[in-house]
Amino acid sequence: MPRPILLFSGQWTNCPFEELTQKLGEWGYAGLELACWGDHFEVQRALSEDEYCQTKLDQLARHDLQILVLSNHRVSQAVCDRIEPRHRKILPDYVWGDGDPAGVNERATAEMLATVQAAQRLGVGTISGFSGSSIWNGVLGYPACNPDEVQEGLRDFAHRFRPILDACQSAGIRYALEVHPGQIAFDVFSAEMTLDALDGREEFGFTFDPSHLHWQGIDPAEFLKRFPERIYHVHIKDLAMTLNGRTGVLNSYQPYGEPRRGWEYRSPGHGGIDWESVFRALNAIRYEGPLSIEWSDAGMDRDFGAEEALKFVQRLDFPAK
Repeated sequence: MPRPILLFSGQWTNCPFEELTQKLGEWGYAGLELACWGDHFEVQRALSEDEYCQTKLDQLARHDLQILVLSNHRVSQAVCDRIEPRHRKILPDYVWGDGDPAGVNERATAEMLATVQAAQRLGVGTISGFSGSSIWNGVLGYPACNPDEVQEGLRDFAHRFRPILDACQSAGIRYALEVHPGQIAFDVFSAEMTLDALDGREEFGFTFDPSHLHWQGIDPAEFLKRFPERIYHVHIKDLAMTLNGRTGVLNSYQPYGEPRRGWEYRSPGHGGIDWESVFRALNAIRYEGPLSIEWSDAGMDRDFGAEEALKFVQRLDFPAK
């Protein structure tokens, strides 16, 4: 049976929710991975206004859409990160507060606990997000973290995420950490260490996005094969490498769309990811969850790309034998 194909609304929060749902219905999407920012979904309103969640669900139902995943990537980044001024642009004012780092970490955790309650009210079984990391600056920066510092960073993550995962366990909700540079888990071996730090808690798994593995030189299909029982969500996003002898994988401080970057996100099918191997691996591990198109392409019209991406994924999503 074909997997439901969603659009991740995180890149579309400048498009009003009602307008986006109309577009998705016309294009033929099954639903949304709903982002908790912009007017798409406000966690505090979900808890304080009796009809807020039902209004969102009714709007989706008018276009035969559903919410299968709730995303709170922005706030979850601040749970474990060492807080700096750059975090202010991704956090609600009430989470940022006075900017005191310890307070921001605490308020981010409280907002993620509220996100679990909001997911319950929506009837959503998976939250996708980040973790942040107290040791990320030692992964690529100098001086590197020594083994003891790495273990301390993993313990810090486990300590800070324990109440969030306890809430998920009580609510019957799974937390899908997007494996991504800047997080506690960013490749195969750091993902193994992260699971070990949590003693393999069943409510914790991964959001698999091949684009974040591809530029690191990791075969995305190998990640799927290593964690067949922990793939709780899937993002579909492509990536093109342009390493010409002057560009590099760290992108030289350049923003998206700048030709001096060594790689760029692309609409699915327009990059270098071997999608057939990815879908064969998804079939091999019997993944039956949604496929969420996280559309990003600085050189393509967004509406055209989102509609074309849906057709591309529908063609790829062939049934297993």
